[in-house]
Amino acid sequence: MSTPRFGAAMVGLLVLCSPARAQDSRGPSLATAKTLRCAFQQVATARWENGTLKTQMKPSQLKLVFTSINLDEGTAGLVGQFGRSEIIARYAGGNLHLIESFRDGPLYITTVFAKESTPGKLQAVHARHEYADVVLPGFTSSPEQYYGECEVGQ
Repeated sequence: MSTPRFGAAMVGLLVLCSPARAQDSRGPSLATAKTLRCAFQQVATARWENGTLKTQMKPSQLKLVFTSINLDEGTAGLVGQFGRSEIIARYAGGNLHLIESFRDGPLYITTVFAKESTPGKLQAVHARHEYADVVLPGFTSSPEQYYGECEVGQ
């Protein structure tokens, strides 16, 4: 086989065997996701008290719904506990990153991994980069990281 044909054959083989392609054959792919329904069962929080870092892990019932995911435009919608927001969507390395950057400082990032946690659901992490001196129940007042899973909708 000549070198150009061999090279073309190898590229074709790599495309056919890529992880994203393998996921497509099993079911919905993050590369073509239009919606995500996410539930996070655990949350880790961090707070500094008198210069000492205090962390805590506890149960969570956070639910997020991502809609109108458009990877060509890098956009999506987020329906959360306070209504709908327009956010940034990035697909990289088989994972989907959803980024919400607020004008007043906080940054929220959700990453959905191309790895099943349970049949039909993918592993996900949601992080909130935010800090306030006053703790208000029901509001984010310190850095938080949630752990759970998402269902992909087309």
